[in-house]
Amino acid sequence: LALKDEDMLKLLASHAYLGTKNLDFQMHKYIYKRRPTDGLYIINLQKTWEKIVLAARVIVAIENPQDVCVISARPYGQRAVLKFAQYTGAQALAGRFTPGTFTNQIQDKYIEPRLLILTDPRTDAQPINESSYVNIPTIAFCDSDSPLKHVDIAIPTNNKGRHAIGLMYWLLAREVLRLRGTIGQHSAWDVMPDLFFHRDPEEAEKPEDEEEVPRTTDWSAAAP
Repeated sequence: LALKDEDMLKLLASHAYLGTKNLDFQMHKYIYKRRPTDGLYIINLQKTWEKIVLAARVIVAIENPQDVCVISARPYGQRAVLKFAQYTGAQALAGRFTPGTFTNQIQDKYIEPRLLILTDPRTDAQPINESSYVNIPTIAFCDSDSPLKHVDIAIPTNNKGRHAIGLMYWLLAREVLRLRGTIGQHSAWDVMPDLFFHRDPEEAEKPEDEEEVPRTTDWSAAAP
C-alpha cells in the first residue's frame, strides 16, 4: 500500500500539496515546510496518502455502503461527491446542506448515516456540528488552515482547487474498491480522474471542436 510514483505525479500535477498562508495548530504535523517565495505551507503528501488508506479501511468496514454519506457544499466538490457515490454506493449530498438532516426526525430528508465524508470542514460546518450531536464519525479533507474540531480522520490536502478535490475523491474511491476486491490490488482503474473534476456549465455546453468564426460586417453595403 505504499505510494506509487504515478500516484505521486498525479498529486503533484493537481497541486494537492499546496496549503494556504495560514496554519491551524492541529494541522502542523501534516506540514512539510513553508515556501519562502510566497509564504504558502507545503503539505506532506506521504501523510496524505497514509490518511487516504486509513479512511478507505474505515469506509470498507461499513457493511452497507448506503450508510456512508458524502457531503460537499463547495461547488468544486459537488461533481466529485456524486461520482464517488456512484462508484462506491454511498449517499451524496451535493449543494446546500439542510439543517436538521441528521437531528430532526420530522424532516422528509432525515437520514441516519454511520459515517460522514466532508470536502471542507469550514464550508461544511453545519453537518460537522450535527454529527457531533448524534455521534457520527467524520472524515474530512483538510487544508493547512482548516479547523479540526469534531473531525475524526483529517486527510491533509488542498481542498480549494477543483483538480485537487477531484483527484482526492478519485484516489479514495479507488482504494475503497481495491479493498472490497472489485478491482485488483495492483491493476489500474479504468475510470479517469477527469470524471471527478468540476466542470463549468458554460464550458460543458460548448463542443470542444467548435471554433468560433469571427463575424464580419459588410459596411460597404448600402443602407435600405
